[in-house]
Amino acid sequence: MLITTTDTIAGHRITSHLGLVRGNTIRAKHVGKDIIAGFRMIIGGEIKEYTEMFTEARNEAILRMKADAGRIDADAIVNVRFVTAQVMTGAAELLAYGTGVKVERVNNSETE
Repeated sequence: MLITTTDTIAGHRITSHLGLVRGNTIRAKHVGKDIIAGFRMIIGGEIKEYTEMFTEARNEAILRMKADAGRIDADAIVNVRFVTAQVMTGAAELLAYGTGVKVERVNNSETE
């Protein structure tokens, strides 16, 4: 499945818009890792525990968004965006969303 943050896909024509597709996950870090992250905030630098958490969350949200697109028989997802929100202390939601579309390949001569 093609996924893009743009509203077009090079070499393809959108033939129909099928609607909103989305996937989300809510993640929290183990309290021990929160303590380590707290120390990193004091001394500065990347908080790797949270970087890992959000990488995992992004991947899971994308997989769920693709599954949602599959349910409506989409070939691609355009205009993909990500949103995060704190849902409680120590837990955050990551939402991936976009527009499910049907596409067809076009000849290079048609795109010039």
